[in-house]
Amino acid sequence: DIVQAVYRAVVDGKSSRTFVVILSPTVQLPAELETLFVTVNHPRPDREQLEAIARGVATAEGELPEGTELDAVLDAAAGLTRLEAENAFSLSLVRHQMLQPSAIWELKTQTLKSSGLLSLHRGESDFSSLGGLASLKAFTRRALLRSHRGGSVRASGVMLLSPPGCGKSEFCKCLGKEVGRPVLSLDVGSLMGSLVGQSEERTRQALKTVDAMAPCVLMIDEVEKAFAGAAGSANDSGVSSRMMGTFLTWLNDHDSDVFVVCTANDVQRLPPEFSRAERFDGVFFLDLPGRKQKDEIWQLYRDQFGISADEDRPEDE
Repeated sequence: DIVQAVYRAVVDGKSSRTFVVILSPTVQLPAELETLFVTVNHPRPDREQLEAIARGVATAEGELPEGTELDAVLDAAAGLTRLEAENAFSLSLVRHQMLQPSAIWELKTQTLKSSGLLSLHRGESDFSSLGGLASLKAFTRRALLRSHRGGSVRASGVMLLSPPGCGKSEFCKCLGKEVGRPVLSLDVGSLMGSLVGQSEERTRQALKTVDAMAPCVLMIDEVEKAFAGAAGSANDSGVSSRMMGTFLTWLNDHDSDVFVVCTANDVQRLPPEFSRAERFDGVFFLDLPGRKQKDEIWQLYRDQFGISADEDRPEDE
């Protein structure tokens, strides 16, 4: 009855100039009504719109920063909806009497955490706190800084393979601080939904959020376990395969400045689709540290805890 009533309202409205507007966070129109409606998707605010929102909230003198400080505020607000951005700017004014990135990052972290799709990491450690991995550090720093300066080739990401405990996850967290980007962590297990099609929809929603927060670093830890059912060994009705297909399509086609870092322990369980050319800028194997890397790690901890140089070092072979 409802579908028929809406159908008649749309058809009769053509002669009486009556418009039917439906607002919804998701598009789920019945098959009978799909051809009658034009779907208009509203993306999240871009930097120009966020700046206009900020100027509308921070109206008093001294509340709105200028130059690089304003850029930092807009970077912190990237990926928020209009209402979330207004709340974040208002929170910053209440706490600091001006717009500051710290308050916006705090609300942004809470928003992502409550959504359950992504988590945001903003640590204080950079590459100087991580011993070894010199080639990987130089490669990723060069790729991201070149991309930031507007290079013709956009950095897409790296795949890290190693035994457990060799510093893959810690490297991802330090990378964000080193190049001035937030690190988003995607837990594929949290995307799983109990309803048919919900997992795939949550995957697309998470990737849209990642695109809106660019430039950023996206970390997917233990990727071979995340898509373990993609090879058909798991009895999940093909959900893992469709989720992995959605992710690989996005990885290949996305235009946003997102640097993807995937980590894996067991390369044999990794789906072969991940090894296709141009999905990643490079594949690195992080081996157990050698003598030079061990000396660097020992020196970091000597400096951190104030251990004298003449004190004996434990056996580390």
